[in-house]
Amino acid sequence: MSVSKDRVGTHRERPADDRYLRIEESEDFRQLRRSFRGFAFPMTAAFLAWYLLYVVASGWLRDFMGTKLWGNINVAYVFGLLQFVTTFVIAWLYWRHAERRLDPLAERIRGNLEGSTGQRRGHRREKVR
Repeated sequence: MSVSKDRVGTHRERPADDRYLRIEESEDFRQLRRSFRGFAFPMTAAFLAWYLLYVVASGWLRDFMGTKLWGNINVAYVFGLLQFVTTFVIAWLYWRHAERRLDPLAERIRGNLEGSTGQRRGHRREKVR
């Protein structure tokens, strides 16, 4: 094993490369990848479809997109603002997904790699009652 410095400057032993290969072939790692892809790919496809709907509607449904809703606010303006809302909602959903599904698996994998019990590290805030 070799020794390296991590981000905070403390020395850590780096596991041999074969340990990384064993982790990559483990069921926990496969489950982590499946869970990430199960969220990321459908959410990306849904967002791209929503964005393309906005672009296509702006190009070919000009009368509909130009419909005034109140004052100078039209459908196109609302659709444009909803793109931002959608981005923040997806970010929040990903955060929830990572907290519940990805982080526990990643902690267990890290614990296995470093030879610890896989308990939670102090890098995340605990909920305050």
